[in-house]
Amino acid sequence: MAATGRHGARRLLVQALYQAQVGGHDYHELLNQFAGDPGFEKIDGEYFRDLLKDILAARESLDATIGSRADRPVTQLDPVEHGILWLGTAELRLRPDVPPRVAIDEAVRLAREFGAQDSWRYVNAVLDQLAAEPR
Repeated sequence: MAATGRHGARRLLVQALYQAQVGGHDYHELLNQFAGDPGFEKIDGEYFRDLLKDILAARESLDATIGSRADRPVTQLDPVEHGILWLGTAELRLRPDVPPRVAIDEAVRLAREFGAQDSWRYVNAVLDQLAAEPR
């Protein structure tokens, strides 16, 4: 069964953020590609669009935030982990409507699904540190 709602939007965001890093695709290219997916109407499309735009616009700031908590430079992060950390950090910093625990749980879930073995532990550790700080 395909993911729906915000979880479905987050799943597609991980894929879009991967493509942004590896292929250099911009917001409009990514939006056109993913909005054309047959399952797009089942996800929270507005959430996908808003977060994709916000994350791509704030990459440097998000990287600085992640880098201050990570044990390695963000340039050494796997692109999947990096995208998931962008997403989790953006939800923690830019989306007060998303409870911190939800942002972390979703990021961990996505890391278990898309990331390398045990990458979810790393994602959890970085985002837990960020969640402990005031929004």
